[in-house]
Amino acid sequence: MFFMRLLPFLGVLVIFNAIGSSQSFPKRFRESIAVLEVNSIIDSNPTSIYESFSALRYTTPYFRASARVLVPPIAAKETWTVGWIQACNHMQFYNEYGDEGTSSWEIPDLRDGKIQAISDSDGVNYPWYGNKKEIYIFTGPTTKDTEFNVSMDDNFNPSVSWGVPVSNSNQPQLTNIRRDQSFITWLVAINQASREHFILKTIKWRMQLQIEIDPGKSLGQRAKLLEPTAQEQPQILARNEPIPPNAMVKPNANDAQVLMWRPETGKPVVVIPPKL
Repeated sequence: MFFMRLLPFLGVLVIFNAIGSSQSFPKRFRESIAVLEVNSIIDSNPTSIYESFSALRYTTPYFRASARVLVPPIAAKETWTVGWIQACNHMQFYNEYGDEGTSSWEIPDLRDGKIQAISDSDGVNYPWYGNKKEIYIFTGPTTKDTEFNVSMDDNFNPSVSWGVPVSNSNQPQLTNIRRDQSFITWLVAINQASREHFILKTIKWRMQLQIEIDPGKSLGQRAKLLEPTAQEQPQILARNEPIPPNAMVKPNANDAQVLMWRPETGKPVVVIPPKL
């Protein structure tokens, strides 16, 4: 399993009782559920770059998180989900085209400070990041301990056009790519009937990159990764942070983002509108 595969490399072990974000839960339940181990890492390999005829494509290293959770017997007839919820709280994603201008993927409400963070759900199973290895569902009453693993991983794998995105030409003009995004990832327990939740653990992580491109060079020799060759490692927080409301509901970051074209002269243009 993914959890077992990570253990030899991580060196991060946390043993603690859950810290609740909602005081309406029975105290005995809040104090009984325990995270036996939690691990988080960003792979050590650098961002990979691929040059095709139509676009530049890059793949960043993976962020990974895993946890082993223990739930003692539950007397009540109720169903709980434990799993990972993630939100993006900072996003800068610029593609520069020399003296022509810059394209950028933006989340307007996040950019303008109207929201603290936006859901990074899979877009279907809100608020969860995914509905397979990312969550575990258990139903009471139970007569014995329930122990399980939940894990998740995330990375970027976009394509960037060689030519200015508002033109019909794919003539190479791309000169630089800069990206800096930050995320908060929570391990959370949610009561399926009441929808009340409490936070078991909070992780913060960041992904950065800069790629320099010489459009005058031959295909396959244009792009060079400048920084970083290794990402900052995630932080497993000693104190949990609350989940902002927008991290729990629609829209997710992919549906809310907009591709803008900002020319050196003239007005900005919406190239791809949000999927709202």
